[in-house]
Amino acid sequence: MVTPSKLACSATSGYRWTHVAIGGGGYVTGVYLHPQQRDLVYIRTDIGGFYRWNPVDREWIPLIDHFGLEQSNYYGGEALALDPNNSNIVYIAAGKYTANWAGLGTIFKSSDRGQTWTKLKIDLPMGGNETQRWLGERLAVNPFNSHVIFFGSRLNGLWKSSDAGATWNKVTSFRGRPEVNIGITGIVFNKNISGLAYANAYGDGIYKSTNTGISWSKIPGSPSQVNRMALASNGVLYVTHASGVSKYANNVWSNITPTNVGIENKFNALAVDPNNPNRILIVYPQYACKTNNCGVFQSTNGGATWQKKKHILKPQVPWWPDSYFASATSAIEFDPKTPGRAWLTDWFGIWQTDNINAEPSIWSNYQKGHEEVVSFALASPPSGSLLLSGVADVDGFNHGKRLDAYPCKQFGGENSPRFQDTYSLAYSESNPSRMVRVGGNRWNKTYTGATSTDGGLTWRKFLSFPQNTIPLRVAMSATNSNLFVAIINQGQPIRTTNGGFSWGKVSGLPNGPKAPWYWGQPLAPDKVDGNTFYYYSRGKLYRSNNGGASFSIVNSSLPSENWSMLKTVPGINGELWLSLNWNGLYRSTDGGVNFTKITKVERAYLYALGKPQTKSKIPALYLYGKINSTGNGASGIFRSLDRGETWTNIDTPHKTIGNDPNVMEASWQQFGLVFIGTNGKGIYYGTP
Repeated sequence: MVTPSKLACSATSGYRWTHVAIGGGGYVTGVYLHPQQRDLVYIRTDIGGFYRWNPVDREWIPLIDHFGLEQSNYYGGEALALDPNNSNIVYIAAGKYTANWAGLGTIFKSSDRGQTWTKLKIDLPMGGNETQRWLGERLAVNPFNSHVIFFGSRLNGLWKSSDAGATWNKVTSFRGRPEVNIGITGIVFNKNISGLAYANAYGDGIYKSTNTGISWSKIPGSPSQVNRMALASNGVLYVTHASGVSKYANNVWSNITPTNVGIENKFNALAVDPNNPNRILIVYPQYACKTNNCGVFQSTNGGATWQKKKHILKPQVPWWPDSYFASATSAIEFDPKTPGRAWLTDWFGIWQTDNINAEPSIWSNYQKGHEEVVSFALASPPSGSLLLSGVADVDGFNHGKRLDAYPCKQFGGENSPRFQDTYSLAYSESNPSRMVRVGGNRWNKTYTGATSTDGGLTWRKFLSFPQNTIPLRVAMSATNSNLFVAIINQGQPIRTTNGGFSWGKVSGLPNGPKAPWYWGQPLAPDKVDGNTFYYYSRGKLYRSNNGGASFSIVNSSLPSENWSMLKTVPGINGELWLSLNWNGLYRSTDGGVNFTKITKVERAYLYALGKPQTKSKIPALYLYGKINSTGNGASGIFRSLDRGETWTNIDTPHKTIGNDPNVMEASWQQFGLVFIGTNGKGIYYGTP
């Protein structure tokens, strides 16, 4: 049986929901330590929301998981700011994307360290997952007067509140002309001189105010493309920028870039010791490194000379390679209350050392509670591992029988091909140890797949795959593990009859959807007849009876819906289930010729079929959507044990899983076990 971790929450139905333990995998774009309160640390992420550190259990506490599906845009971390005079007050600027379809971002305020939030009256386009999201910091509280707050937006200039966030006004005196879609990326206050503040208009330069933002003037000679700013206690301003590292002291700019670090200067992360104004940390990221001279650099003399810090890594997550350390570092900070301690955040998570001054310094990654992967596919076969996951950026995982323990490795290992993304997973119903996965690498535009004969423990790369082709979904024959069909990016689907040795085109189907950010499930094999496959597109149900070689329309009377999922039932030939979002949930028992709508389902956003309860042959049916059984529809997560006639709410009260949930599967081994993958909050599992 699966034992949920102690972070699980109980629902009124007796269900518990918690994260599948993966160990990070998402971009942490900022780390914040309160200047007065020991061990009070926050992080922001690009698509996974905001967290607070629990120093006792060494884990991260998510702070906005109460935001549901309709508030998924708020999981984008545009900025975070602490009130330096009150350790209980924290502000977050939340919004993933600036596009109109995403909706506006906003700023929230908490007076209890993120346990509860109040939405403030400032709604602007925000892009926590957009270009230059690793820069900072856009949001700042005046240390001399906590009622004064500045926010630098991407598209709408500089904003100011003079009443602790209750009201906001645009600062019309700020004349900076930042690059479009990047905007004002940094604001810092001088902690010793009242009224003195700096604002970075990215692409234009740094502006200074001596009267708390009433007026601003551009600093002559300031670098234009500034990444981060840090103000030392002696008033010296340090900046990283497109051309290196500089300092501003006594109205003079000086170049203090370390020498011999590579062809390109990619310094971003920057910190000044609050207890020693001459001690500085910067990071030259691994991804930009042209030599071995990359990593963390320290100066103890205000940037006059630099020492590359040697390090030893002691990761808490076993599958993290050493290359993840400082891979694309966003932030590095000194701990103001613990001498020698420093924090570093990058593409995949959070690192900490207790002695940055040691040579070498020892760094550990602390990921517990921070789950941020984007899921593409989940598989829960009737034997073997409880769960396999295909995800973005970190390939995917075989989770075995332990959902509360970090995986030992990614799919790709010493003898298995590794992909940046795994887009789809499938197994053969008659022999679930035979599996297939498809994916590839966006960074070099190479795509392929792999097969497994041992339940996904090891994988063998396809011997061939069509060039310039992105595979999106794959379905394996129920009886022939060498036969599978794949839909591809904006092209005709393809099939193989020899396990990926050669490929041919499928006839009778429309071109596939656009890749790679696609989560529909339009393709499914019959779970009994190995020659039968099904496909849904734009109101039509297609069926193949010849192993996927050709398809023909068998039903053209369904609603047309892009957000659709098609699934079949083990042991029953011709039973199909189809979800069509606000158009509802449908069932067919004759191979798609006829469908019956499940009348009580108002919205079928996601659904899954799983192992029946004891003494029943009816699969458990799970739904993420809306049930309308009394005329007053309720949204949430539900389960039915009678094919949708009656439903039980299995959700966590007031906390339905949000952040764009995109895939749902249920276990065929353990009754009641169900999984939901998200677009930046990892994978959840629920158990009765």
